[in-house]
Amino acid sequence: MTKENTYSTSQIAKIVGLHPNTVRMYEEWGLIHKPERKPNGYRIYNDIHIKQFQLARKAFQTVILQAGLRERIIDAVKLSAEYRFDEAEEQVLEYIRIAKQEMENAKEAAKICEILWQQPQADGAVYKRSQAAKELGLTIDTIRNWEMNGLLTVKRKQNGYRVYDSNDINRLKVIRTLRCANYSLSAIMRMLTGYDNGMDKEKIPDILNTPEADDDIISACDKLTVSLENAIENAYEVISILNDMKQIKK
Repeated sequence: MTKENTYSTSQIAKIVGLHPNTVRMYEEWGLIHKPERKPNGYRIYNDIHIKQFQLARKAFQTVILQAGLRERIIDAVKLSAEYRFDEAEEQVLEYIRIAKQEMENAKEAAKICEILWQQPQADGAVYKRSQAAKELGLTIDTIRNWEMNGLLTVKRKQNGYRVYDSNDINRLKVIRTLRCANYSLSAIMRMLTGYDNGMDKEKIPDILNTPEADDDIISACDKLTVSLENAIENAYEVISILNDMKQIKK
């Protein structure tokens, strides 16, 4: 094993650019290997701890919430903290595979939006909410939620009952597909608003993946293609750091 330098908490904090309290929190969360201690109780960090901090910060630089990606990258960091480097790398490679699939899902979901531009005049068929839900494999509560969020405005009969025509069904299909691809409601609303205002269909991907300045950053960015691209790039750097750690431990 290569001889390593040692550092105090304040020294390691300065090197990795964290507050000393945050350094200790990383230890409590299991994101770095538990440091040895001097007889007086002071922690002793070494060179591999520097790599572990770098790895954790790179892994969490872009947080992706869907498809279990956040949990998977956390597991990878914790495995690296236990020096289980090969298992950590397997987790990161699976993370990359899933993130790439999510990007493909996002692109495919955007394509189905073109159904809105292709739809003909309503064919005269009408559905009750329960019938629309059954037709689309959705729950009544899901459709109600989308209506409450302004994604769909439904016509009513004279008796007050909501009715859905074929164009409404197509709109619901688009919303369903985008939600399955983990697009946020705010992203879908941007796209539908653009459609209602005569937006050119070629702008669908940009509209879906670019938040407005006043969008909630958590909801608006949960499915940005650029976030997935950054996450994948960071994951490859995590693998590089894992390889550095393996060399240190030899």
